[in-house]
Amino acid sequence: MSAPTAPSGRAAEGDAGRARAARRSGPASARPPVAARAAARVGGGAVRVFLVLTALFWLTPTVGLLLSSLRAPGDIAASGWWRVLTAPAQLTGENYARLLENEAVTRSLLSTAMITVPSTVLLVVVGALAGYAFAWMDFPGRDALFLVVVGLLVVPVQVALLPVSELFGVVGLFETTLGVVLFHVAFGLPFAVFLLRNFFAQIPRELLEAARLDGAGEVRLFTRVVLPLGGPAIASLAIFQFLWVWNDMLVALVFADPGGAPITVVLQQQVRQFGNNVDVLAPGAFVSMLVPLAVFFAFQRQFVSGVMAGAVK
Repeated sequence: MSAPTAPSGRAAEGDAGRARAARRSGPASARPPVAARAAARVGGGAVRVFLVLTALFWLTPTVGLLLSSLRAPGDIAASGWWRVLTAPAQLTGENYARLLENEAVTRSLLSTAMITVPSTVLLVVVGALAGYAFAWMDFPGRDALFLVVVGLLVVPVQVALLPVSELFGVVGLFETTLGVVLFHVAFGLPFAVFLLRNFFAQIPRELLEAARLDGAGEVRLFTRVVLPLGGPAIASLAIFQFLWVWNDMLVALVFADPGGAPITVVLQQQVRQFGNNVDVLAPGAFVSMLVPLAVFFAFQRQFVSGVMAGAVK
């Protein structure tokens, strides 16, 4: 028998061309459908327009509140806030000067800070310790206890108002700033533990074991390794708690001392007493909204990173 002959150069080139054509026609180079390509072309512009319109619609009440707070009482009663767009001479700062002279409002701002700051700091400290324990410490019943903590997320605040009021009355915490702070911390802990535990659990085990080999104990491991790495989640939790407590009215209305009520309760009382004093309510409401907005935008990057904690493995 004769040996098989090698393929000619033209045949080899033909085989190579067919192989390249097969690779080009594979799944990696498959063209998307016509509908998908059309949606990709118009989707970018349409999405941008939709987002801009949504932002303008969402910001309209805030802009209206700001412009109303800068108008005289007579102008507020005569026309809507949009009148300022054609008559900017109506803008004045007298309402804010009058607001700062209102002792009840200035005292309420101080009371709000005295409630919000301790509630935020205490929640972050306790939540971080508990989150580290659930993530990296072995103790009996850890998983069952964590499930109980997660289950507490669905308990509404209204359920605990009456029994906690009776408890605070017995121990002498009713109508005190400490009672309001403890209530906010207690109902914020389930979310705090859940968020921080999920974030701390993503820390590489090798990093913690290397620190233990270097002689680090649990306290040093927590303060030197876990806390610096958990900065985004901790900042996110602090922003959540700050916004919730600062804007709260229900808990403060039930548990706070009437003489030291926060700004939300004082504004509600102003509406009930006078009803039409927009020249006081508008600047007061805008000032109460300005502080949490400043805190949010100051820590916006950490907030986004913390919210995404545990979303991607």
